[in-house]
Amino acid sequence: MTGPDIIVVGSGMGGATLAAALAPTGRRILILERGEHLRDSPEARDPGAIFARGHYRPRESWLDGAGTPFNPGNFYYVGGNTKMYGAVLFRFREADFSPIAHLGGRSVGWPVSYGDFAPYYDRAETLYQVRGAVAQDPSEPAHSGGYPHPPVPHEPVISDLAARLSAAGLHPSPLPLGVDLDRWLARGATPWDGHPDTCGGKMDAETCGLAEALKHPNVTLQTGTHVDRLLAGATGRITGVAVTRNGVGETLTAPVVVLAAGAVNTAALLLRSADALHPAGLANRSDQVGRNFMNHNASAMLALHPLRRNPSVYQKSLTLNDFYLRGGPDDKPLGNVQLLGKISAPILASQAGLPQAVARWITDRSIDFYLMSEDLPNPDSRVTLRGGQICLDWKRSNWEAHMALVAKMKSVLRRAGFPVVLSKAFDRRTPSHQCGTARMGLDPAQSVTDVRGRTHDHPNLFIADASVLPTSAAVNPSLTVAAHALRCAEAVSVGRT
Repeated sequence: MTGPDIIVVGSGMGGATLAAALAPTGRRILILERGEHLRDSPEARDPGAIFARGHYRPRESWLDGAGTPFNPGNFYYVGGNTKMYGAVLFRFREADFSPIAHLGGRSVGWPVSYGDFAPYYDRAETLYQVRGAVAQDPSEPAHSGGYPHPPVPHEPVISDLAARLSAAGLHPSPLPLGVDLDRWLARGATPWDGHPDTCGGKMDAETCGLAEALKHPNVTLQTGTHVDRLLAGATGRITGVAVTRNGVGETLTAPVVVLAAGAVNTAALLLRSADALHPAGLANRSDQVGRNFMNHNASAMLALHPLRRNPSVYQKSLTLNDFYLRGGPDDKPLGNVQLLGKISAPILASQAGLPQAVARWITDRSIDFYLMSEDLPNPDSRVTLRGGQICLDWKRSNWEAHMALVAKMKSVLRRAGFPVVLSKAFDRRTPSHQCGTARMGLDPAQSVTDVRGRTHDHPNLFIADASVLPTSAAVNPSLTVAAHALRCAEAVSVGRT
């Protein structure tokens, strides 16, 4: 049997999008996924199972910087973490590609411009069927046209919120979303971000990218396959992919290997593949593998009025970027504000430790926000291995900007008619929006890959996930990962390997 031309490790946003782009070339593509398909079950609609009992969380532990074990927020299914994501598909803002002075330091900028990414954002928005409106967000970068679909409509309470924010002098706008709302709500599910997609209502990596790739007979998905290590020859070429499937180990080979396992697991795999010729791990001549891990500074905020109820079913349709590039002390950037899916009483009770009756009184009246600020790259914020176990030592940065955003939004919401505003920071150990660890760059001494994801050290090894991002910006990274994967696919397709 003829082997594959390309092995892709991971079926999440990066791997699925890259496979969709390469499938029409006719090259034989094998996608390796450690998980299985996420099947529908009663737990998919049970907030207690999801948020209190962690039904879908992996049965593994990582170590934090102090060596304390914790259960990570990664998900191992076909489609990767996108099976649980909120389907927010922002473009990074044009300024995000340049160095920016923040309250907590200075971002490093990218070795490419927004203009380099813009055509790939267009293609990614089409593939993931993004709903949105270009003109209403003052931070929106230039588009060659509009979004593929009109925005998800606001429910009445959210329309009222938009009017209140506009009256306060702000510019609320539709949140760019990959959601087939009718299909999502038809199964009777809550629209909370963390609920799994088992109906194809979210435009996730399985529903869009992978489905497009698997239309082609030259693409094969192999599930239940854990990639143990990569093998490299004396010339630097990757010569094999050692895997375990059903308890049996084997080595797969292909002329090209693409990693898309996510920022933490891609770095861990490269480090785990150390050998006599590469004692610090593969692709790590620069000593940058695992470094510059970033994870957005984020908080949940609940705004409520004791006399007004919020019966919204799908409230996640609005964003606010007035403070994205300015508004903090010395007019520094603060970050993005967007709505969460409607928080229910079981979710709030499990996360805040409140009695169900108190949680229900609050959630019946609350409008729920997600506040996000940029985390800056730090070489000491990193992924390492301790005895073979993943250690994630996240050094939070730019926290003062996030606290300023929280204070700013509390003031705004009180002016907009919400006398009670509550907030809670997200757990710093949970790798939400993980990125960095194998950043792209022009200098092989300072970066892991070139600007299209080819590793500097291994000519036939590419990286197509969020690990290559030099900065985290302050919006959801999924669309940028997809755009990078499309750029990476072009390099795989036309480059000599």
